[in-house]
Amino acid sequence: MKVPKTLMLKAFHFLSLSSTLRPVSAFSMSMMSSSEATKSTLYDMPVSNNGARCRLILYKKGISNDEVAIASPVELGGLKTPEYLALNPQGKMPLLANAKGGMNIPESDTICRYLMSTYAEKGPCFLPNDAKSNLIARLHDMYISTIQGCLYKAAPPFGIFATREDALEELQKQLQVIDGLIDDSTDTDGIYLCGSDVSLGDATLFPTMIFVNSMLPKFGVEGDPLPPKISKWFAEVRKKDADFAKVYDEIQGGIDSWTSNGRWDSIRMAGVRDEDPPTIFDSIISGEIPASVVHDDGKVLAFKDINPAAPAHILVIPKNRMGLSNLRKGTAEHHEILGQLLVTAGDLSKKEELGFRDGARIVINDGPDGGQEVPHLHVHVLGGRPLAWPPG
Repeated sequence: MKVPKTLMLKAFHFLSLSSTLRPVSAFSMSMMSSSEATKSTLYDMPVSNNGARCRLILYKKGISNDEVAIASPVELGGLKTPEYLALNPQGKMPLLANAKGGMNIPESDTICRYLMSTYAEKGPCFLPNDAKSNLIARLHDMYISTIQGCLYKAAPPFGIFATREDALEELQKQLQVIDGLIDDSTDTDGIYLCGSDVSLGDATLFPTMIFVNSMLPKFGVEGDPLPPKISKWFAEVRKKDADFAKVYDEIQGGIDSWTSNGRWDSIRMAGVRDEDPPTIFDSIISGEIPASVVHDDGKVLAFKDINPAAPAHILVIPKNRMGLSNLRKGTAEHHEILGQLLVTAGDLSKKEELGFRDGARIVINDGPDGGQEVPHLHVHVLGGRPLAWPPG
């Protein structure tokens, strides 16, 4: 690997998870000289929660900069440059370059286990064989890290979820699962998840809880965003462990910079919310106003129009308006619900028991010029007789 020859990077640029660079002065990085080419380098950014678990292990084990340097991917031009991709074809961070034997190691959990093994005689062992620690780390990586983008990304997908609502709900569910693994009481000095000894579970979970603690309230979550046992652990370890406090400051500084630069201003449910008044459809959804419902799958509701314009006339609506007072407000966040509306409309148009025959007209009226009467997106499914074109 060709190594840059500059001596010190005093002001560090951190990279958002969407590859946007922002300055952070409190996290300076040393670059390798040619005489240091054999040492390893952890390419990471201070706001990276997954990379932070690796940094925690470096800090707590006292692994010096002479053994493992911490450097910004910017030193190689960024995550998508040929220089960086030659080290990690995935184009992601963190990356431990030039590990012993010359291997380049991506993926934070793999890096952590390498550090725990290679530097086993230094500092705490991080309980590599502890079942609880390993389970917490695994649950985090499988079910939280994969969807954490719902907290800061502009648009889906968020892992397997196509809507922010579903991803946020699942994230909070998984926090409760991990909370259930934490003992209510530990020994006197037991500030960590597994008691008095710091573990990989602590190093994995703590950085992400900085994200959750800071970001979840932006989406209208009231009260403590963390479950009770996680919240107690999070506060204690930050207060009593200087290395965890250091990582907190690194990550929170990046989040604060994101906030001051308006990262959440255009994100739905955070800076952008549905503030249009409720409509008659909300009363139908709640059951306050009765309707002849023909379909309800939890996401989409369909019912007979009380003023039918054809022998068969069904209205199909999203149960959660999601800001869709009209179709023109649709964004990438709405791909899934818009597809569900049309699929439901098509399915209903096949039902002879609803009065449909050979086909239907499926219409979305949008705005005053389009003849929209209720400011809650809805699809008209009309049939039961031949319909002329153009419409009136």
